[in-house]
Amino acid sequence: MSNSTPHTFAITVDPADIDFMGHVNNASYLKWVQDAVVDHWRAFAPVEAVKQYLWVATTHSITYRRPTFLDDTVIAHVILEKVQGARAFYETVIKRGEDVLAEVKSSWCCLDASTLRPARLARELVEKFLPSQD
Repeated sequence: MSNSTPHTFAITVDPADIDFMGHVNNASYLKWVQDAVVDHWRAFAPVEAVKQYLWVATTHSITYRRPTFLDDTVIAHVILEKVQGARAFYETVIKRGEDVLAEVKSSWCCLDASTLRPARLARELVEKFLPSQD
């Protein structure tokens, strides 16, 4: 179990997110997860680190539980599960109230913003997200 601080991210359902069946298209969930994870990084990382590092998704595994509609109030609950080298592993649960709409497991690669090459985060920086990480 992760000891990271949970992070919430409010999602605005845009009319462009709605598909031919009248609910949010699956592709919109990917954008929401990207926005939520990047917001998590910006919320906890020092300003210098936000400038120095970028994050790119390497995998997403999404389990859809319930449809999402235009007027729904949606919140992404972001948990950083672990950091391993230049990779971070997240779980994001997208909810409408207590209803789980989707559960997303994703992995991300940290890149040096100058070289665009994978970069391992310093232990002190990782501990801002995961206190007492070994």
